[in-house]
Amino acid sequence: QVQLVESGGGLVQAGGSLRLSCAASGRTFSSYAMGWFRQSPGKEREFVAAISRSGGSTYYADSVKGRFTISRDNAKNTVYLQMNSLKPEDTAVYSCAARVNAEYYSSIYITGTEYHYWGQGTQVTVSS
Repeated sequence: QVQLVESGGGLVQAGGSLRLSCAASGRTFSSYAMGWFRQSPGKEREFVAAISRSGGSTYYADSVKGRFTISRDNAKNTVYLQMNSLKPEDTAVYSCAARVNAEYYSSIYITGTEYHYWGQGTQVTVSS
């Protein structure tokens, strides 16, 4: 069983920045591919960013490309999402997800069904 705990959400003005963290339990974090997703009221869950188990490969949704950066620290069992130039449309609950035993060091997963474990989420609100 893998537990994921997000932190770092909050209220920020448009143009501001936030850094989300997702701490994972388990001793094999370096074997997990990780992802961030978000969901706002009345909308379906949306892919935001993903990172391979090694950290060497990343992938972003077009809506956040150039503004958000995903990274990981395998020594700290933590994945991060640095969010810059935030817009009101970025308002959502952000959740991290883990896929255990990622196939390759460079494997990236961008659909929710490919992940095995989810955090509870952290609210991000961007005011205009």
